[in-house]
Amino acid sequence: MYTKTIGIEIHVELKTNTKIYSNSINGYGKTANSNVNVVDLGYPGTLPTLNDAVIRTALKAAIILNCDINKRMHFDRKNYFYPDLPKGYQITQAETPIGVNGYVDIDVNGETKRIRIHDIHIEEDTCKSIHYKHHSFLDFNRAGVPLVEIVTEADMHSAEEAMAYVEKLRELFLYADISDCKIEEGSMRCDVNISISKTDELGVRAEIKNIGSISSVGKAINREAARQEELLENGKEVTFATYRYDEKKDETIMMRVKEAGNDYRYFPEPDIPFVELDDEIIKEVTESIPMLASERRKIYVQRGISELNANKIIQNRDISDYLNNFLDTDINLVQASNLLLGDISAYLNKEEKSIFNTKLDTNKFIDVVNKLDKGEINSKVFKDILVDLMEKEDSVDEIISSKGIKIISDPEELKKIVLTILENNQNSVNDYKNGNERAIKFLMGQIMKETKGSANPELVNKLLEEELKK
Repeated sequence: MYTKTIGIEIHVELKTNTKIYSNSINGYGKTANSNVNVVDLGYPGTLPTLNDAVIRTALKAAIILNCDINKRMHFDRKNYFYPDLPKGYQITQAETPIGVNGYVDIDVNGETKRIRIHDIHIEEDTCKSIHYKHHSFLDFNRAGVPLVEIVTEADMHSAEEAMAYVEKLRELFLYADISDCKIEEGSMRCDVNISISKTDELGVRAEIKNIGSISSVGKAINREAARQEELLENGKEVTFATYRYDEKKDETIMMRVKEAGNDYRYFPEPDIPFVELDDEIIKEVTESIPMLASERRKIYVQRGISELNANKIIQNRDISDYLNNFLDTDINLVQASNLLLGDISAYLNKEEKSIFNTKLDTNKFIDVVNKLDKGEINSKVFKDILVDLMEKEDSVDEIISSKGIKIISDPEELKKIVLTILENNQNSVNDYKNGNERAIKFLMGQIMKETKGSANPELVNKLLEEELKK
């Protein structure tokens, strides 16, 4: 039986207004080569100017990864030739990364495991290569976009652990406002190093570059492990090389023989002075870190939300931020979360909107949750008024009135309807008295049908049970 040993390197684009060494806009999706200047293009004689926001954002990342902070650090040149690197070198951190000796705790199959972080360092992104038929094109919008690279120790031993780690890192960086972590847009890119062995001695590793999704991380690991095992079982050697993963073919394909570190001829960047971080800056950045996902999840569960729904809320940052507006109120948070995850999310997905771009302000949401909680409206009414809630400035009462909706909450009026339904459905009454609990749902449905969904469901259920027990 072979044991997998896995280490991961993740590049994350930082959420700053401008690039790391120039004042060009740091933005995705713009016209090719529009967010560029002579520094990004590597013109001779141009000099880099370090962006303070990059240092602070990277420092925040190092703090949430529990790293030791290098208070005095410098930048280095990583020298290699490739068309997407016009200067002929990349400015990075080799000797003094901003953070070292950190860790992240992950949960896999109900158990917590600690993944050690070797280092987190700051560097610039390259420009983007686009290959079409027999031609290659370069988009310099990405050149100079600030990155942090997070390098783990080889602490993972399964595809499940690797995927859990990548998801945890994505969650941490997203909620700390470090990056938007959109893997599909390339703002979070994952390289996996994997070897297999039957002994305590590590095997020859292969690196799989730029894996495009979290699920593909797991698939690539299992595919590469199977390839290496087949080689070793046939008496062949595993080559120290770089691969890419083709998801359609479920195959790892060699790109090049792996370079050694000394091939890059690192040396200190002469055009950027040493950076000094004092305790005041570290404290200031630490205090700026918003409520992270783990703390939110804990609060949601404590307030009665199921763990499953808490995790669903965490997966949508906008929904989580919106729900957090009500943590200090006395509304039914379970009811609120059910609305947000149900009909409201369905509306937002259909309209491709953020909840913050709708008319559902906090006062209106509190009102509608309380009305549902008290039985003043039911789920059918909520569905009927949902679009108006999201798109109109009107209050909940004004929307209900404009639609001519009336909720029957008078006990005497409802009791007459209940008695009529029981009289007309004697067989279902007998079924219930004979132990068929489902019969009450049928009777409930008949009452709601009779009232066209306008009856207070909680009151109807109470009256039904009272009459059936007689």
